Amino acid sequence: MTPALSAWWLAARPKTLTASIAPVAVATALAYAAGAFHAGAALAALAGALLIQVGTNLANDLLDFRRGADTAERLGPTRVVQSGLISQRAVALGAGAAFALAALFGLYLVSVGGVPILVLGIAAIASGVAYTAGPAPLAYVGLGDLFVMAFFGVAAVAGTYFVQAKAALAGPAQAAALALLPHAMALGVAVGALSAAILTINNLRDIPTDRAAGKRTLAVRLGEARTRRYLVALIACAFAIPVVLAVVSALMGAPMPPGAATFAVLPIVLALAPRAAGIARAVAGGAAGQALNPLLGRTARLQLAHAALIALALVAGAVVRARLAGG
Repeated sequence: MTPALSAWWLAARPKTLTASIAPVAVATALAYAAGAFHAGAALAALAGALLIQVGTNLANDLLDFRRGADTAERLGPTRVVQSGLISQRAVALGAGAAFALAALFGLYLVSVGGVPILVLGIAAIASGVAYTAGPAPLAYVGLGDLFVMAFFGVAAVAGTYFVQAKAALAGPAQAAALALLPHAMALGVAVGALSAAILTINNLRDIPTDRAAGKRTLAVRLGEARTRRYLVALIACAFAIPVVLAVVSALMGAPMPPGAATFAVLPIVLALAPRAAGIARAVAGGAAGQALNPLLGRTARLQLAHAALIALALVAGAVVRARLAGG
């Protein structure tokens, strides 16, 4: 990879892109379990989500530098504008291009999903721009976590599921599949909790420099001690929601994919609990400054494994249900 490409790869923040991949994977598995899988809609949703995140990351790199939040004292990974690797103009153009390409993929999704997806897409792109732009950027007033939970959690899972159901099915079958939207939203909270955890680790590390720059992230507002407790709660939420959803569905006798996946979901907790507990212990134990940087990668990998195993559980539950139904 050439130095120029390496700089752009760094600017895209590839280790954080699990936040776009995870919700699409979970939504697609739920769609498969409901008989509503549609490859075209799933791929367009993935491309759109990745492009919105990359655009947001580029805009964040540029505008944090301009607002004085990224300085030589910053403890996190290298930022391309602050380090001089890429010019401000080039990063601004790159962010605009990413959002424009996301809008192109969105046109296809709107043609399938209609007005709800149009509203969702406009809100997602507008929020991505407003994350660090404008007179009151979301990241600077403590609303960054809400943005992440909404657009890389609830909306991403529910929206991706919705467009697949609309594209793949019609009539009563479509209505039956859309009845699972509350389950998709609940799983979106679980996925979004780990995205918010990644952001929170980043913001916990940057409390001193963010406070000095006037960047009032949720971590700055809560303070260090409460931010650590909040982070542990996010990790716990990510694991509790799929288990509760699956168990409740099964106990109610609901013929729904989450119910069928109950016994497949439970091993997820056992398989990933040591990883999650290790991150929670490190945070609760006082890891600070540069010691938090490795936890960003560990949490991103946890998120990807978490989503992959939930997706596997949903697909496995659907396969088992189909075989049992077939006698």
